[in-house]
Amino acid sequence: MSDAKNPFEMMMQQAQDMARAMNPALEHFSPKGFEQLWPTIPKEWMEMAFGKGFNKDGLDSKTRLFLTLAGLTMQGAQADTQVRITVRHLLEAGATKQEIAEAIAQMSMFAGIPAMTRAGQLAKEVMDEQEDDET
Repeated sequence: MSDAKNPFEMMMQQAQDMARAMNPALEHFSPKGFEQLWPTIPKEWMEMAFGKGFNKDGLDSKTRLFLTLAGLTMQGAQADTQVRITVRHLLEAGATKQEIAEAIAQMSMFAGIPAMTRAGQLAKEVMDEQEDDET
Protein backbone atom coordinates (compact mmCIF):
# COMPACT_ATOMS: atom_id res chain seq x y z
CA MET A 1 0.00 0.00 0.00
CA SER A 2 1.28 3.48 -0.78
CA ASP A 3 1.34 6.51 1.49
CA ALA A 4 -0.38 8.65 -1.14
CA LYS A 5 -2.94 11.18 0.06
CA ASN A 6 -6.44 11.08 -1.27
CA PRO A 7 -7.14 13.36 -4.26
CA PHE A 8 -8.99 15.97 -2.17
CA GLU A 9 -6.11 16.29 0.31
CA MET A 10 -3.65 16.61 -2.59
CA MET A 11 -5.77 19.32 -4.21
CA MET A 12 -6.05 21.25 -0.93
CA GLN A 13 -2.29 20.99 -0.36
CA GLN A 14 -1.58 22.24 -3.89
CA ALA A 15 -3.93 25.19 -3.40
CA GLN A 16 -2.30 26.09 -0.08
CA ASP A 17 1.19 25.82 -1.60
CA MET A 18 0.14 28.04 -4.51
CA ALA A 19 -1.37 30.65 -2.17
CA ARG A 20 1.82 30.71 -0.07
CA ALA A 21 3.94 31.06 -3.20
CA MET A 22 1.89 34.07 -4.31
CA ASN A 23 1.82 35.65 -0.84
CA PRO A 24 3.92 34.20 2.00
CA ALA A 25 1.65 35.95 4.54
CA LEU A 26 -1.09 33.46 3.59
CA GLU A 27 0.83 30.70 5.35
CA HIS A 28 -0.96 31.62 8.56
CA PHE A 29 -4.24 32.69 6.99
CA SER A 30 -7.48 31.91 8.76
CA PRO A 31 -11.08 32.69 7.76
CA LYS A 32 -11.40 34.83 10.91
CA GLY A 33 -8.53 36.93 9.56
CA PHE A 34 -10.52 37.57 6.40
CA GLU A 35 -13.45 38.69 8.54
CA GLN A 36 -11.22 41.26 10.21
CA LEU A 37 -9.86 42.43 6.88
CA TRP A 38 -13.26 43.20 5.39
CA PRO A 39 -16.06 42.75 7.96
CA THR A 40 -18.76 44.35 5.77
CA ILE A 41 -19.33 45.74 2.33
CA PRO A 42 -21.05 49.15 2.41
CA LYS A 43 -24.81 48.94 1.90
CA GLU A 44 -24.63 50.90 -1.38
CA TRP A 45 -22.06 48.47 -2.82
CA MET A 46 -24.18 45.48 -1.82
CA GLU A 47 -27.24 47.02 -3.44
CA MET A 48 -25.30 47.79 -6.62
CA ALA A 49 -23.73 44.34 -6.88
CA PHE A 50 -26.44 42.08 -5.47
CA GLY A 51 -29.63 44.12 -5.28
CA LYS A 52 -31.65 46.23 -7.66
CA GLY A 53 -28.55 47.13 -9.68
CA PHE A 54 -28.30 43.50 -10.71
CA ASN A 55 -31.95 43.15 -11.67
CA LYS A 56 -34.13 46.23 -11.18
CA ASP A 57 -37.26 44.11 -10.81
CA GLY A 58 -35.58 41.43 -8.70
CA LEU A 59 -34.80 40.90 -5.06
CA ASP A 60 -33.14 43.65 -3.06
CA SER A 61 -29.81 42.99 -1.35
CA LYS A 62 -31.39 42.55 2.10
CA THR A 63 -33.67 39.78 0.83
CA ARG A 64 -30.76 38.13 -0.96
CA LEU A 65 -28.76 38.22 2.27
CA PHE A 66 -31.64 36.61 4.18
CA LEU A 67 -31.67 33.81 1.61
CA THR A 68 -27.92 33.46 2.05
CA LEU A 69 -28.29 33.30 5.85
CA ALA A 70 -30.96 30.62 5.50
CA GLY A 71 -28.71 28.53 3.28
CA LEU A 72 -25.72 28.97 5.58
CA THR A 73 -27.84 28.01 8.59
CA MET A 74 -28.79 24.81 6.76
CA GLN A 75 -25.09 23.92 6.57
CA GLY A 76 -24.84 23.78 10.33
CA ALA A 77 -21.40 24.36 11.83
CA GLN A 78 -19.64 24.27 8.47
CA ALA A 79 -19.83 27.99 7.72
CA ASP A 80 -19.12 29.97 10.89
CA THR A 81 -17.19 32.75 9.17
CA GLN A 82 -19.75 33.09 6.39
CA VAL A 83 -22.64 33.29 8.88
CA ARG A 84 -20.89 36.05 10.85
CA ILE A 85 -20.11 38.02 7.69
CA THR A 86 -23.67 37.63 6.39
CA VAL A 87 -25.14 38.83 9.69
CA ARG A 88 -22.85 41.89 9.56
CA HIS A 89 -24.00 42.57 6.01
CA LEU A 90 -27.64 42.17 6.98
CA LEU A 91 -27.25 44.71 9.77
CA GLU A 92 -25.51 47.06 7.32
CA ALA A 93 -28.40 46.53 4.87
CA GLY A 94 -30.91 47.61 7.53
CA ALA A 95 -32.12 44.30 8.91
CA THR A 96 -33.20 44.28 12.53
CA LYS A 97 -31.93 41.84 15.13
CA GLN A 98 -35.46 40.45 15.39
CA GLU A 99 -35.63 39.80 11.62
CA ILE A 100 -32.26 38.00 11.71
CA ALA A 101 -33.36 35.88 14.68
CA GLU A 102 -36.62 34.97 12.90
CA ALA A 103 -34.80 33.98 9.72
CA ILE A 104 -32.50 31.68 11.68
CA ALA A 105 -35.38 30.25 13.74
CA GLN A 106 -37.32 29.53 10.53
CA MET A 107 -34.53 27.15 9.52
CA SER A 108 -35.08 24.93 12.60
CA MET A 109 -37.73 22.99 10.69
CA PHE A 110 -35.43 22.40 7.72
CA ALA A 111 -31.91 22.34 9.18
CA GLY A 112 -32.62 21.03 12.67
CA ILE A 113 -32.24 22.52 16.11
CA PRO A 114 -28.43 22.11 16.37
CA ALA A 115 -27.83 24.00 13.10
CA MET A 116 -30.30 26.71 14.10
CA THR A 117 -28.69 27.01 17.54
CA ARG A 118 -25.19 27.34 16.07
CA ALA A 119 -26.28 30.05 13.62
CA GLY A 120 -28.06 31.84 16.46
CA GLN A 121 -24.91 31.76 18.58
CA LEU A 122 -22.85 33.18 15.73
CA ALA A 123 -25.40 35.91 15.02
CA LYS A 124 -25.47 36.85 18.70
CA GLU A 125 -21.65 37.14 18.71
CA VAL A 126 -21.84 39.62 15.84
CA MET A 127 -24.65 41.61 17.43
CA ASP A 128 -22.79 41.73 20.77
CA GLU A 129 -19.62 42.92 18.99
CA GLN A 130 -21.60 45.69 17.30
CA GLU A 131 -23.11 46.77 20.61
CA ASP A 132 -19.62 46.92 22.12
CA ASP A 133 -18.44 49.06 19.19
CA GLU A 134 -21.34 51.47 19.66
CA THR A 135 -20.61 52.09 23.35
